[in-house]
Amino acid sequence: MSHCFPNNGPIRLVLTALVFAGLAHSVYARKKDPEFATSANDPVLRGAIASLAPSVDPAFLSQVAEIAYTIGRDLRKEWKVVWPPGVMNFLVNTGRRKGGLCFQFAERLELRLTEQKWKTLEFHWAESFERTLGEHNVIVVTAKGQAFSRGIILDNWRYGGRLVWGFAVDDPHYQWHENKPQFDKVLSRRVAPKPSPSMQAKE
Repeated sequence: MSHCFPNNGPIRLVLTALVFAGLAHSVYARKKDPEFATSANDPVLRGAIASLAPSVDPAFLSQVAEIAYTIGRDLRKEWKVVWPPGVMNFLVNTGRRKGGLCFQFAERLELRLTEQKWKTLEFHWAESFERTLGEHNVIVVTAKGQAFSRGIILDNWRYGGRLVWGFAVDDPHYQWHENKPQFDKVLSRRVAPKPSPSMQAKE
C-alpha cells in the first residue's frame, strides 16, 4: 500500500520545505568552514597544498602561504579595513575607503602570486553567487593541470584581511566556479616594465 499526503497545498508546501531543509542540513554537515592561517608559514596550509598532488614541489609551499597571508594583512592596513565585510563594502561603495571589496583582495593576490613562475602549481579566479548582491571572489590554488574543483581557496576578504583557506568543494557558504576570462583580464592589467636606459641605448 502506498502512503500518500492529502491534496492540501499549504501542508504540501510545508512538508516539501522540511524535506529540503533536511537535505540542506545533511549537505552542510558534510562540509567544513575554511580555516584561519596561523602564520605566514602555517604548516597545516602548507601540508594541504602539498596534498594536492605528488608533483607539487615542496620548495613552493612556504612561498604561497607567505604571499597569501601577508598580502591580506598589508591590504588591511592600506585600506583601513573594518569588520564585518558588509560595513567595509558600504565604506568602499560610498567613497570612504579606496579599496577592500572581495574582488579587490582577489585581484591584488592574483597579481602578487603571478609575479613569479610556478612550475608545479597554478592559480584560478573563483566566484560564487556571481552577478548577485552576494557575489564573492577568491583565488584558488591547484596542482599544475589539476581540475579546479580539487583546489584550495585563498580568501582574505571574509575576515577583513585575515587569510582563511580550505578546499573549494568543502566550503559550506559558497559554491565556487572558475572564471578563467576574469583571471586573464586581471593579469592583463599588469603594467609592462619600462626598458632600462641601457636597453633603450641599444635600440
